Amino acid sequence: MPFTSRRQFLKQSTLAGAAVTAGLAAIPAVHAQGNGKIKVGLVGCGGRGRGAAVQAMNTGKDVQIVAVGDYDKSRAIIGRETLQKASPDQVAISDENIFDGFQNYAGVIGAGVDVVLIACAAKFHPFYAKAAIEADKHVFVEKPCAIDSAGIHLLEEAVALARQKNLSFLAGYHSRYMPQGQALVEQIQNGAIGEVRAIQSNFLRPPYGFRRAPDGLAELDYQIQNQYLFTWLSGDDVTQSLAHNVDRMSWILGKYPTAAYGMGGRASEFGRRRGNVFDHHSAVYYYGDDNLRLFASCRTAAGCFNEYNDTVFGTKGMTDWNSAIIRGENNWKFPGKHGGGHQEEITALFDALRTGGRIDSGDYAVKSTMMAILGQIACYTGKMITWDEIYNSKFEFMPSLAECVAGMAPPVLPDPDGNYSVPIPGSNPWWG
Repeated sequence: MPFTSRRQFLKQSTLAGAAVTAGLAAIPAVHAQGNGKIKVGLVGCGGRGRGAAVQAMNTGKDVQIVAVGDYDKSRAIIGRETLQKASPDQVAISDENIFDGFQNYAGVIGAGVDVVLIACAAKFHPFYAKAAIEADKHVFVEKPCAIDSAGIHLLEEAVALARQKNLSFLAGYHSRYMPQGQALVEQIQNGAIGEVRAIQSNFLRPPYGFRRAPDGLAELDYQIQNQYLFTWLSGDDVTQSLAHNVDRMSWILGKYPTAAYGMGGRASEFGRRRGNVFDHHSAVYYYGDDNLRLFASCRTAAGCFNEYNDTVFGTKGMTDWNSAIIRGENNWKFPGKHGGGHQEEITALFDALRTGGRIDSGDYAVKSTMMAILGQIACYTGKMITWDEIYNSKFEFMPSLAECVAGMAPPVLPDPDGNYSVPIPGSNPWWG
């Protein structure tokens, strides 16, 4: 099947990849100041942020990066240098357009950009996305699009506002743009493996790296520099890693779970370099159907078996995501070249902007992120949690967004041995 027809399949599917709609009225112009350039601002200058900016430049010479922001000024400066090395004729970032601190997003949004790429600490994703849309900017926001129920409701407001303004909203669930994944989902939804009965999803890998703290570095700055090690910034590894797995499995199934239970904790390394996140999680998702379960696990530990894949078992066969091969009554193999999805999703966004169309991945941005949050809180509490319970709660990782200000004390601090308090299943509600 040619790639264009797979795109058409996604366009028609209610829970599939982003909808690309051409010819909508009042699409905001993407060529700022009438100079023929699509001006882009980047919020979050870590590896994924810089990667998204390079991918944006890869889509055409009319893309120009004009502003960067990061909580850490040094990383924002490095971000500019990295982008200049990648494509010097497409980077026009003055010193005045390098922003830092908690307000760096506001500087980027106000720097005359058409598109804002958001890839900072996930706690801030929905807030920054909404702020950009309020300012009439098209948005790409990396997953997870939120880390708690409060963030989900803010994300819903951002998505609704983007639709009202006919602005593009693209979420970084890049699996939906893998050509082999698009074809595999179509095969499964057309019955190639029969009725799906069980799914095993794994994201098993070594620990996150960390940035060493120079002498005198404030604890707040250390934690933000090492965002993946702290729950209040990242939401932990179900929302950071398994979010990809649960998103594509929800795409395959065409539905989301009704409840989940889980287990997890810290079993390997301790100390300041590991923050207060778990190093292993296992969540079981229920769908209100005794014939279907999704078993999802993630782990960040050294010296262990690693796997990043999903295995789908049906009544007529089975498949796994990585191979895009079906074995059973209807053997099949994806005939084309596999793609990673990252470049493809960014290309789709900028192609849509050039043609007066829009990308809208708001539905799965909200629901797949909510599913990851459900699994995370199930693991933290050790309880069976329903979708409605966590969605309707006011759960928010503290501090609230309004309390995130310069010089604040972070919500967790190391003890004299350098250890942070880790959630204990069964003893803390964590939501409600």
